[in-house]
Amino acid sequence: MSKPATQHDAAWLDDQYNPRPHIPDHMAIFERWRSASALARTQAGVVLDVPYGDDASETLDLFAPTVPTAPGGAPVLVFIHGGYWRSLDKSDHSFVAPSFSADGALVVLPNYALAPAVTVEHITLQMARALAWVWRHAAEHGGDPRRIVVAGHSAGGHATAMMLSCRWKQLADDLPPNLVTRGLALSGLYDLEPLRHTGFLQPSLQLTPSAVARLSPAFFPRPKAQLYAVVGGNESAEFLRQNRLIRDVWGPTSVPVCETIPGTHHLSVLHNLADPAGRCHELALRLLGLR
Repeated sequence: MSKPATQHDAAWLDDQYNPRPHIPDHMAIFERWRSASALARTQAGVVLDVPYGDDASETLDLFAPTVPTAPGGAPVLVFIHGGYWRSLDKSDHSFVAPSFSADGALVVLPNYALAPAVTVEHITLQMARALAWVWRHAAEHGGDPRRIVVAGHSAGGHATAMMLSCRWKQLADDLPPNLVTRGLALSGLYDLEPLRHTGFLQPSLQLTPSAVARLSPAFFPRPKAQLYAVVGGNESAEFLRQNRLIRDVWGPTSVPVCETIPGTHHLSVLHNLADPAGRCHELALRLLGLR
């Protein structure tokens, strides 16, 4: 039997949780993301940098559906980007939106502040405020606030699970208790304890044992929600374990889909979401009620 992740040394954990050294062309991939995203932001029906809060980092982009939608409004896909809470930007991920706009969804990409200037807890609360803004204002942009689906990649997958566990009434009295009940997490992180022992992340994240307990969905009661959890088939043993873990602790009712996407690594699994023929894209459409 293999030993728990936290019984390994920092070098092993760094190797498991830092995918970039295992993807030699990662810089070229990021550049392709930026180029495709710049093109996506030129399409009709795009509204950029709408404030959802008071901080300069608290803005979001909206991508309107490019096909006719039902009278009640389009389902809403809120995509939360990754980057280990310390890098990347919503503008790097606009490329995710066009295929879903073409399917009839309103796509929203929120931004957030980055560590080490802020904590993971601060970022998580920012995402809750962004979702609250979407619920209050989706109809103004052609969306149906009753049909919000949240999706995220890596750190954004963590945020996705956190949003499914959010106690919305404690955030604001006007919010419904079931503001979001459907989510898709790609290569998500659900137990943050191993990250507290990494050499490359912990100096930025400064996770404490109490923060890990508050911020690890794998330690939470199963929500009255559905999470589809997927991970790249070529990812590290720890990312594969994290994906199985959320299914094990939340159970098949709350996590009815727990899959690996063959032939994909930590970055290319996101291409599978943007690709209309991809399995991740299909799962998102199912959650949106468009498939």
